[in-house]
Amino acid sequence: MSIQEQQLHIVFLPYMAPGHMMPMMDIARAFATLGNTKATIITTPTNASRFATTTTRDTDNSGSRKITFLTISLPLKEVGLPEGCENLVSVSTRETTFKLIRAIDMLQPKLETILFDTRPDCIVSDYLYPWTVEVAASLGIPRLAFSGSSFFNNCVSYNLERYRVRPDRVDDPFTVPNLPDEVILTRSQLQDHGKTKTNFNELFERLKKAERGSFGVIMNSFYGLESNYVDYFRNGVGIKSWGIGPLFMLNRQTLEDKLERGDKSSIFDLDKCLHWLDSKTANSVLYICFGSLSRFTKAQLSEMASAFMDSGCYFIWVLGKVMKSHNNNNNNNNNNNNNNDQESDDEEEQEEEYWLPDWFEGNNNDERGLVIKGWAPQLLILEHRAIGGFLTHCGWNSVLEGVCAGVPLITWPLFADQFYNEKLVTQVIKIGVEVGNMVWKTWAVDETEVVEKRKIMEAIKRVMGGGEEGEELRRKVKKFSGLAKKAVEQGGSSYNDFNDLLKAINMHKYDKIMLKE
Repeated sequence: MSIQEQQLHIVFLPYMAPGHMMPMMDIARAFATLGNTKATIITTPTNASRFATTTTRDTDNSGSRKITFLTISLPLKEVGLPEGCENLVSVSTRETTFKLIRAIDMLQPKLETILFDTRPDCIVSDYLYPWTVEVAASLGIPRLAFSGSSFFNNCVSYNLERYRVRPDRVDDPFTVPNLPDEVILTRSQLQDHGKTKTNFNELFERLKKAERGSFGVIMNSFYGLESNYVDYFRNGVGIKSWGIGPLFMLNRQTLEDKLERGDKSSIFDLDKCLHWLDSKTANSVLYICFGSLSRFTKAQLSEMASAFMDSGCYFIWVLGKVMKSHNNNNNNNNNNNNNNDQESDDEEEQEEEYWLPDWFEGNNNDERGLVIKGWAPQLLILEHRAIGGFLTHCGWNSVLEGVCAGVPLITWPLFADQFYNEKLVTQVIKIGVEVGNMVWKTWAVDETEVVEKRKIMEAIKRVMGGGEEGEELRRKVKKFSGLAKKAVEQGGSSYNDFNDLLKAINMHKYDKIMLKE
């Protein structure tokens, strides 16, 4: 059997959060449609149904599906969670988040059994499943770690751990050592705030050990965007990697793909949104979205609403849910009726439904801005000619989608890799400006840390105000947009990396067969 005659069987293990699952689905689709590959995705029933429509469009010449789902049930009852709570987007507090993470961790024995029974040729695992490196070694197959972030983020993370440079004060700036560019952070923007050993440090070490023990790392990025950091990660950090992004551009993107990417909002009116955008001039609309896991207090939402209404530009605001804590009733902004609504049991964090100040709902009427509650087809909206800026939490998927659409960014990071991504955007490739959030926190329940209306408006004006700075940002990001399209075309960096990766997996299987013979 020649290398070309083999059909690979690759199993994909996505982590159960939207920002992890969407690019993993893109990888599975790329292998299934561009390579001679049988793709099996292992996840829970609810997560499988979320992506089933998209994957059923990928069929071979006989009409058979190229991607299949193998479902596994989470031990929800054992950790005290209700049925259907199978994704981080479906939990509302820190307590329930930790319960779900524990339930996901408890899947390890079942997943190991499935992998040993399935005996695939390769495992593509989210990097948050470090144990898969041992399973792959036992099976004698490659384990590819998927890092859903940038090369830049990985380089910053490695060097922060390697050099352990921390200022004494949390708000003092410091330069990350030994990077190709000057990258400035404050200690408050780090997950552990630069303290001594924490659980995060221990997890980081475990993940990096698994990464070094892997066949290599798949990155959702492209060489033209962060070439210095691709080279540094491969040569300076010493990790074998393939940059095959932007992943969503590797696959054909129909209108249905863009509309249903990750979810399909039951309350989203596409025709209304497109008609509203069509009525606006080029670059006149600000798109605002903070991803599916971000939470803000009412005090912060009030500052946002006031800034957006007074900014002088049109906007589309994808509204997230409100975190309610024991002190939240003091900040309802022009709504004095809620002070008596606070229950004594509100010492526990709760999640309310969508909330906006009364004055906002009364004054807007869709004239100045559209408010979308829940999920929005972000790719579809960003690509519209009317969109002139993107206020984002700096999740890596969102950064890439903004870049590919040629839209300058206004950065408002909150947690995870988002502060590092902000520095890439604002300090290195310089396609965006900062709002000025300085503190890393997973859940926005601390009323003392509110970004003021003034700062929000200043950042919006820099991008949307029609000045030279905004035009220069727009020119730069459109250059990267063109490079992204070239990267996935035949002969482009991502196209070549994908084919090199496919050949490497095929060669590993071929060598294994030859050894048996």
